[in-house]
Amino acid sequence: MNAIKPHSHKTDLTVTHVLAELLERLERSAEPVGAEQYRSVVLHLVNELGEVESGKALGALLDTHPAAAELYENVNYEYAGLCRSALDVSLAAERQAKEAIDKAMNRSTT
Repeated sequence: MNAIKPHSHKTDLTVTHVLAELLERLERSAEPVGAEQYRSVVLHLVNELGEVESGKALGALLDTHPAAAELYENVNYEYAGLCRSALDVSLAAERQAKEAIDKAMNRSTT
């Protein structure tokens, strides 16, 4: 009889860490990076992020790897929005947008 096993998440972040480091290097590279190489790293990291267990260890890894954190946020946007974006940055952007809208509205009424 074939039993269906529940999806278990990996707790070992070694591969995730290596891929996150590699993505950071590619992002910061002074040399041109091939699109296929970049895409390959991103796709592998997306797969790993989908298999690892969420928690403090993953959070710590994402805190030290901004490119991986942005990727994680984009992949999980459907469920959590911009869950890893700094609130201050988001709030400042919202205020700037509101000010720009207010200025545009005031110009059209005068």
